[in-house]
Amino acid sequence: MEPAMFDGLRLAHWQVTRRPDGILVLTLDRSDQGVNALSRAVLDEIEAMIERIQLELPKGIVIISGKDAGFIPGADIKGFEAIAAKGQTEDWIRRGQLVFQKLAELRCPTVAAIHGHCMGGGTEIALACRYRIASNDEKTRIGLPEIKLGIYPGWGGSVRAPRLLGAPAAMDLMLTGRSLSASAARAMGLVDKVVAREDLLEEAVKLAQRGTVRPFKQRFLAWATNTGPARALLAPQMAKQVARKARKEHYPAPFALIETWRRSGGLPVHAALKAEAKSVVKLAGTPTAHNLVRVFFLMDRLKGLGGKDHGIQKVHVVGAGVMGGDIAAWCALRGFEVTLQDREMQYVQPALDRAKALFEKKVKDPAKREATSARLKADVEGAGVAGADLVIEAIFENLEAKQALFAKVEETLKPGAILVSNTSSIPLTDLRAGRRDPARFAGLHYFNPVALMPLVEIVRHDQLDAETERRLAAFCKAIDKLPVPVAGTPGFLVNRILAPYMQEAIIAFSEGIPGPVIDKAALKFGMPMGPIELVDTVGLDVAASVGKIMADFHGQALPDAFKVEAGKRGKKDGQGLYKWENGRAVKPEVPKDYQAPEDLEDRLILPLLNEAVSCLHDGVIADADLLDAGVIFGTGFAPFRGGPIQHIKAVGADTLKARLETLTTRYGGRFKPCAGWDSL
Repeated sequence: MEPAMFDGLRLAHWQVTRRPDGILVLTLDRSDQGVNALSRAVLDEIEAMIERIQLELPKGIVIISGKDAGFIPGADIKGFEAIAAKGQTEDWIRRGQLVFQKLAELRCPTVAAIHGHCMGGGTEIALACRYRIASNDEKTRIGLPEIKLGIYPGWGGSVRAPRLLGAPAAMDLMLTGRSLSASAARAMGLVDKVVAREDLLEEAVKLAQRGTVRPFKQRFLAWATNTGPARALLAPQMAKQVARKARKEHYPAPFALIETWRRSGGLPVHAALKAEAKSVVKLAGTPTAHNLVRVFFLMDRLKGLGGKDHGIQKVHVVGAGVMGGDIAAWCALRGFEVTLQDREMQYVQPALDRAKALFEKKVKDPAKREATSARLKADVEGAGVAGADLVIEAIFENLEAKQALFAKVEETLKPGAILVSNTSSIPLTDLRAGRRDPARFAGLHYFNPVALMPLVEIVRHDQLDAETERRLAAFCKAIDKLPVPVAGTPGFLVNRILAPYMQEAIIAFSEGIPGPVIDKAALKFGMPMGPIELVDTVGLDVAASVGKIMADFHGQALPDAFKVEAGKRGKKDGQGLYKWENGRAVKPEVPKDYQAPEDLEDRLILPLLNEAVSCLHDGVIADADLLDAGVIFGTGFAPFRGGPIQHIKAVGADTLKARLETLTTRYGGRFKPCAGWDSL
């Protein structure tokens, strides 16, 4: 029952229960949302409760979630955006800090009982408790991912984590933004105990009653790694490691986190919190933070497409090559019954071997791994077509071959089943011709490697049924992919936008500009991989094939630079534009006195931006936000820039159009600004 001390206190989001043993249980169950995102109202209520608790201390406090989904996913990002728009960011951050510090200063044991997601502000409230206990459920994940939003933990997380875990472990957790399983969090010292979900509350109560002593090693590291000499030694090493992966001008947050810890890690808590707030407020106002928050909402929008009901249980994949085999394995990993077909077992077996390696990496429980493997079956005869709810074609890029395959599949395809092609560039109107049920035929274009690339293009045509598109979007969500609907014109969205970027890189390479110099120019802009390395990774043969389709589409000739020699197709042959050893490009040394052309970055990036404008103008995609999302998640386009269209608006459409016109004068018509620039 609710204690008398809370009489008159109106609580919309928290429920309070005093147990007979004297332990107070505070249950967070937001009344206005399905998850416990931390809002101003949630913070106001817990602060009011803490003020009452300070007057009449219980024997202990347990904070637990009333949501099945999990503990706390973090702060309410939408609410934070509204607060930032009003110029109240500093007030919001300081308020969260002060509320959590009041919790930390309570003179009774406090325990965070964690099940499911515990991220960002959720982990920070847990850090403000004296103890933490977590369920061993596979859904339990604990992390501090704020770095992915261009800031870092600002409600005391960056102050408390190093003092609890030791600086190296805490900084790694915050700098990577990764999430931990309950067992990994226990090994790190982030939680004190891991128990079965059904025992979580009772074990949390015991922890509040009896407490626990942390291992000496953890306590020693927590002290030793935060001393002044340790911070002076470790901070430069951390910054050097971060610099290998991110540029300070692109992603300032990790560098700011390290520097703030170096300067204030030894200060009393209240002083360290002030330094944390000052740094995070400054970061929150940067273009990087604004764009990364925007990317978060773009991802949220893609996740919301299609809903949950897809009506698909069995998937049949035709084509056991790298793409088809990996699509089949991923679908099985995500719970679908999958049959995989190819001409002979010798072509299917390598795919099964890769699937086994994927399952060993992703599924740690042996029994669950065996069940996952059992969901993927070889099917040389194609018997699985008859029972499949979704058939995915993933053979080589040839229109006639695909058409013949579709006709064969349709002989046994059951009514209502969806037939899709994983084509990367062939127009859907060409593939659709002759289909028995064109309303349930579409493109479902995955990206390589399937296990890593989050985007899937749902490729439309003018006879596609809206319900089919919705079901495919829901299916993508079910396999943890982000769907983006695009028109079925050549190259669709992502490959169409990438093609001129890769084409210009090859032309520049053929002119004698060293590959590492070309790659460096793209990396400086913020691309995740240089275009020369990307061409080799994709394969020169694939790049030439897509390049030919796109050149024909634009009424141009494919440049002579696209020459593919036998045995030199790139990474898969061990030799392409670069030599490849052990899966890594061996890039030649560039003379120290070599000067890259001043316009090299423009030559690479502006054709990409120009094609993005063309896609938007041609209606390849519904709007600029979806375009930016597709290009970011499909190509890794510099997230801190917010996507091609967002970047154009930030720099100025007129400015970039003028630079394209300069390149047109200098190099020819391939740089001519397309229609659509004037409408941005």
